[in-house]
Amino acid sequence: MLALCLPAPAQTSPDLNQQVAELRALVERLQTRVLELESRLKVEAVAPKPPPPAAAPSPPAAPRDPLGGTTLNFLIDTYYGYNFNAPIGRVNRLRAYDVTSNSFSINQAGVVLENAPDPAKGKRWGARLDLQWGLATQTLQANPANESRPEIFRNLFQAYGTYVAPLGKGLKLDFGKWASSLGIEGNYTQDQMNYSRSYWFDFLPFYHMGLRANYPISDRVGINYWLTNGAQQTEDFNGFKSQLGGVVLQPHRNINWTINYYFGQEHPDTVFFPFTLAPVPDPPTQQGIPFLPIFNAPTGRLHIFDTYATWQTTPALTFALEGDYLIQRLFKNSPPQHAAGGALYAQYQFSPKFSLAARAEYLSDRGALFSGLSQALKETTLTSTYRIAERFMARAEWRYDFSNQSFFYTSALGTTKKSQLTATLGLIWWYGGKSGAW
Repeated sequence: MLALCLPAPAQTSPDLNQQVAELRALVERLQTRVLELESRLKVEAVAPKPPPPAAAPSPPAAPRDPLGGTTLNFLIDTYYGYNFNAPIGRVNRLRAYDVTSNSFSINQAGVVLENAPDPAKGKRWGARLDLQWGLATQTLQANPANESRPEIFRNLFQAYGTYVAPLGKGLKLDFGKWASSLGIEGNYTQDQMNYSRSYWFDFLPFYHMGLRANYPISDRVGINYWLTNGAQQTEDFNGFKSQLGGVVLQPHRNINWTINYYFGQEHPDTVFFPFTLAPVPDPPTQQGIPFLPIFNAPTGRLHIFDTYATWQTTPALTFALEGDYLIQRLFKNSPPQHAAGGALYAQYQFSPKFSLAARAEYLSDRGALFSGLSQALKETTLTSTYRIAERFMARAEWRYDFSNQSFFYTSALGTTKKSQLTATLGLIWWYGGKSGAW
């Protein structure tokens, strides 16, 4: 039997024993650390997570403009007036708007939509639309002497588009129907010094249809040019295109001065009438309304020289002055008919809410162009204004009209007087995004 001889085990060195002990200690520390981490992870899984840090609040978003910069505005102008002549039919003669006496009346209800151009922001176009109802609308729009078919445009006071051409300081062009700037007074009562309108407001054109251009030569000088159908002609009734040339001056920062010259022909060459009154069989029609040319139609010209100025003497005191001269001929070789005169205004603002205004006016109607009678017309008006709220005002007015002829209505049919005295209370509400004068 063979016997296996194995070597004897070697002796363990002290260095090796020390290394093994150190490795065992390191493993024990790592195991302890792993147990601590596992315990912490279990606790965090059960505990709720803290909320994330709050972000800085973002600025509120600008409200969206559903009308794209268009302002929607409306006005209600009402009054009660009393005429001390107690005129038959309660008619205040020679009044443009406050035409009735002893009656609660709607002078005007209006809606204005405007999207104005803003060349400084790169927007060179705009548009405006004015719709109106009430007594003033009948005065402005329904005169058959100027409009062949007034019912078509009766409630459309203004409707025009604007373009500011990039020429020098900006050439502003308007096309459509727009309120006339002949005469210092305008359509919307809250922008006037007085409640009632002057003779010259009633006499001069209310509106025009066509093209107008305005160019500011400098900060102190601007020029105007119009090419229109005529005075108060939404659709032309004679084919002649009337014109205006004007200049607007600011000789001092508190003075504004306007000078206008208007040249036109205001006689129709056609006449519209109902079928029942047709003098010839099967007359020509326009949109179903028959018309005929006027034989030997008048071709005389109208010339209007108009100027007015406003002087803001102090923050509280304002003066204004208007002068007008008008020449009309029936035919080119006819003798001229004249009308001349003007008005002086003053207003004092006692407080932000209360003011007083006065007007004195003269109109020489030698040609009977305005009133139908050759006479010298005069009137004086005193108006107090109280602003009840930002866009709500009350106006109390005392007005005295007088003439060198017996002209104003009385309570007896066929009997007239040389004067009429009226007292009026007007209440005006207006609202919307449009700032400044309307």
